[in-house]
Amino acid sequence: MQVRSPNKWVLGLAVIALTISLAACGGNANKGTNNAGTGNNAQNPGNEGNAGNGATVDTAAAEEVYKKSCIGCHAADLAGGVGPNLQKVGSEMTADQIEDTIVNGKGGMPAFKGQLTDEEINSLVGWLAAKK
Repeated sequence: MQVRSPNKWVLGLAVIALTISLAACGGNANKGTNNAGTGNNAQNPGNEGNAGNGATVDTAAAEEVYKKSCIGCHAADLAGGVGPNLQKVGSEMTADQIEDTIVNGKGGMPAFKGQLTDEEINSLVGWLAAKK
């Protein structure tokens, strides 16, 4: 009687899980699209925040971009997973450093230049910079 090794199954499942996790990072199929209306603070005054540099942040718009493009690697609560924890990224990086990382990528993070609009990137940068 031949006994199959469970290690092959475990390894196969691990490879599939890793592939799915990595595919979620940067998997934005909506290149160059703009979610009209999400950045209108005149209608949503409660969604404004302060990035700490005097600039106002449209929290709702930033959270929408985060959900669309970042949550797969950085988790719903910004605690990280495949990507690093972003809960206090504003204490660890300047807004310029955050923007450079989003635009050009870094380490295992893909570049989002061309995948996100300038408005989406600016909104996300301000929101993340306020995380201290």
